[in-house]
Amino acid sequence: MKKLLTNSILIATMFATVHSFAATATINNDLKPYDEGKMALTLENVSSGNSLAIKDSNGMVLYKELIKTSGTYKKGFDLTALPDGAYVFELDKDLEIKIIPFTVTANKVAFKKAESKSIFKPYIRQKDNKVLISKLALNGEPVKIDIYAETDGVYQLSYSETIKGVKAIGKVYALKSGATYKITLKSINKEFTTFINN
Repeated sequence: MKKLLTNSILIATMFATVHSFAATATINNDLKPYDEGKMALTLENVSSGNSLAIKDSNGMVLYKELIKTSGTYKKGFDLTALPDGAYVFELDKDLEIKIIPFTVTANKVAFKKAESKSIFKPYIRQKDNKVLISKLALNGEPVKIDIYAETDGVYQLSYSETIKGVKAIGKVYALKSGATYKITLKSINKEFTTFINN
């Protein structure tokens, strides 16, 4: 019962944290100072230290910027010079990655607002000889958790689990005292890695 209560508190805290950090994105292509084809991207509720990137369909970073001021971010981009193809704006926040897809065809830019999505990062915390893992998977997408233990400078897989069809994951794993661990979570083509010295 105590474990269930702890997990419920962790998940509720994570929902509240993600909600408070959520960024809304507005794409505006009719701002007067910009020439035809140039776009203004507005992101609200950003924090100093968040990063914004433009990536191609292979995940290659074409542009990256560290956001310096909390609040509203606004910047004009000339995306018409990009080769024809599919791209994304990716806003990397504390517990969320916001993805805004767009395409370029014959120097015309089209945003796919309906396909915008958020990928939630895991929240991993160590307490005594336990590690607590929480992650939102609002569409029930599979999340693979791998725990590697370090032995003689080499990390060896000691536990693996794939969780599907659950919107809020809350797990507690026991760790050996005095050991070093690497924990990876994979979900929606993203991998998150944390190292723990117990």
